[in-house]
Formats: sequence, structure tokens, C-alpha cells
Amino acid sequence: MISMSDYIVANLRFRVVGPASELFTTHLPGFKPFTVEADACSKCDMVVESGCELSIDGVECKELTRFEFSESEAECVFLRSEEHYILTITNAEQQHIFTSKRDDSGCVRTNAGGANMNPSFVRFGVWFMLNIVAVQHSVAAVHSSVIVCHNEAVMFLGESGTGKSTHTRLWRENIEGATLLNDDSPFVGVQNGQVVAFGSPWSGKTPCYKNESYPIRAIVRLSQAPHNSMRRLRSLFSVGALLPSLPPAFAFDEKLEDAVMNVLSAVIGAVPVYHLECLPNAAAAQLSHDTIFCV
Repeated sequence: MISMSDYIVANLRFRVVGPASELFTTHLPGFKPFTVEADACSKCDMVVESGCELSIDGVECKELTRFEFSESEAECVFLRSEEHYILTITNAEQQHIFTSKRDDSGCVRTNAGGANMNPSFVRFGVWFMLNIVAVQHSVAAVHSSVIVCHNEAVMFLGESGTGKSTHTRLWRENIEGATLLNDDSPFVGVQNGQVVAFGSPWSGKTPCYKNESYPIRAIVRLSQAPHNSMRRLRSLFSVGALLPSLPPAFAFDEKLEDAVMNVLSAVIGAVPVYHLECLPNAAAAQLSHDTIFCV
């Protein structure tokens, strides 16, 4: 009997079929809170068939972009053929290939399976493929650290090393009731007319895998400074603040880029966006809290 496991993230149901299913259930604990009963009759937004014989040799493809996958000292290449989006993840020892049909069916295939499975490759490959599906449902992952306070979410954005995790830690240490929802890759979407932040199985180096969702009170882009200062951004600057934190590879495909821009438009049309110049201290956390919640 072929093994399979089902998950729901940001209201999107996806299924992993074949040998990677066991990897998800036994070696990727972040997915456990998002597990639902596997039911072959349930409609899935994405189905990942693992252990497939895949090769892109001889396939006419256009390379869209390539980027480093530093977690495993590997290189990722994002390509597009007539029928598929293709992601390859390659290091000195192995290559994983993921393909997603371009017909919006959510059909994903990967050669990952058996002895050749790299958990980091599989986890990232599924994240990437889920985002291809998600943006076409007006949902997207946002590179951010998210705090929940007063039953609402606040998203902190910034380049790696800017201090997102430090700032959300300062909230937890100094703001009563503040808790962490996700520290790297929450999802954002519209639910019942509200822009909502969803926890996810992808949380970077901080194991914070909460199957919870909250309306977003504010989005804050951080930058390091010798002082603490915060201001609200106008719409055009809000686009510039949020866009770099959405899946950057999708900017190289017109269809995916349009879908990302639709998500971005929905978010900035409903949620205030701020820029916080700050020191890594408690006063910065208090300033951002008071600016957001005491207006």
C-alpha cells in the first residue's frame, strides 16, 4: 500500500504520497501540528508524488533564476518548460528535482525517495512548490518573524541579520502577553474579509510550529540604527517594504509575479505598514508596541 500523509497550511490542503510521506511523519516534526487525517476522497490543493523517475535532460526549459540554498551548501535553479515549473536543488552529492504542472492542478512530482532523500531539500522543495500553488489562491509565504499580541499578529520584516528574531524576542521579554507565531516563514492570506497571518511548518532555526492564525494588526520593516524611531509608510513605500519579503524567485515569471502582486495589494490595502529604525533594546520593542496598539 502506498503511504500518504495530508496537511493543511494556511487553509491549503496538500498531500505527500510515496516514500517522502514517511520522511514527513518521522523526521520533520514541524509538520505534526498541521497533520490531518489522510483521506483519498478529500480534495487537495496540491499533491506531491515522491520517488518518481525524473530527469530534465532533453527537456526544453527556460532558466528563470538561480540562487544559493545555504542551509545545505546547494544551488537551486528555477526553470519553466511548456507544461511545468521546475526546481532543482543540487549539491556535490545529489540532486532533487521538483516539478509542478502549470495548469493550476497542484500536481507536483519529485525524484526524492529512498536512500537519496535529503530532508532539507525535501522540506524546501515542498515549501517552494506550495508557494506556487498558494499565490494562485491569494496566499503567500512572507520572510518575517511574527508576534501575537492582544489576539492580533504583528509581522516584522527585514533582510537576514537585520534583527527580526531579536526584536520579537524583546517583545516576548518586555510586552505582557506577547508570543511568537513563527520566526521565518508564516503565510499571509485573506480569510473572511480580513488579512490573516498563518503559522507554518517552516520556522527557520527557531522551532515554532503553531497551527494558528490571527488578523494582522501591522507590518513593520526593521533596519538597524543608533536610535529608535518609527513611522508609518505611504502606499508606494509600503510596496517597497513588503515586496522583498515575498518569494523573490517568482519575480522572474509573469504569471507568478502577477499573483504575488495581487497578494501584496490585498495586504497593503488593509494593513498599515511601518518602518522601524532601532537598537536591539527593550525601548525599541516598547516603541513599536505603543505605536501600533496605542494609536
